Amino acid sequence: MVVGDAQVVVSAVGEVSLAEIVRAERMIGQVLRRHHVQEPARVRMVERPGAGVTTVQTNVRTGHGEVRTQIDGSGGWALTFAAERLDLQLRRAERSVARHMADRRRAVLAGVTDDRPVTRRKTVDVRTCDAAAAIATMDAMDYDAHLFTDAETGEDAIVYWAGPRGVRFARQWRLRPPRGMDELPLTMNPHRVPVLAEHQAAARLCRYGLPFLFCTDIADRRGRLLYRRYDGDVGVVIAR
Repeated sequence: MVVGDAQVVVSAVGEVSLAEIVRAERMIGQVLRRHHVQEPARVRMVERPGAGVTTVQTNVRTGHGEVRTQIDGSGGWALTFAAERLDLQLRRAERSVARHMADRRRAVLAGVTDDRPVTRRKTVDVRTCDAAAAIATMDAMDYDAHLFTDAETGEDAIVYWAGPRGVRFARQWRLRPPRGMDELPLTMNPHRVPVLAEHQAAARLCRYGLPFLFCTDIADRRGRLLYRRYDGDVGVVIAR
């Protein structure tokens, strides 16, 4: 179901009531007006059957770039959390205040499980940039990890929230720190990235309870970022 007005367009999957959709339009619309955002927001609500939990994702383009949030909650709390998180992201974008640590208000999707299937594959033309730009994108898009191509080496790489300085950086092959690392809230992942087939990577993610896993694909030698979905299955971002 997709409904909405000129400012907020809501799509719903699962048993999301019309009242909750109208509430989403109102609450997200209020946040947008508070921050004088003129572009329409896209809100996706997914209700997990039998769990009583709704995941809310919001995307909106502002004068400071694209902003995304994603969070879940039980009952009507999901929308409350989503509106608060969007308000926080927009305030930080307006002030150009970068986040340098993981946000503990959102639970990390991690846990040891039986092997789960890969149910979403997304092939992306990954951006070539430096670590600083990758961190900014990860922050603005509310990601736990971000896949990109390292401009310094040409290797696929990720940044992710971890480590004593807030962010860790991993490339496919080279372990040396990037230039200018001392000026960033960054530490280098000291371990080599594994070379795996997709089914091996998904099994490792589930077996060790990881929120995500970065690997080099055994066939095409490009980077893969596997992650745990809110429904417990596995998704994968494929670098192109």
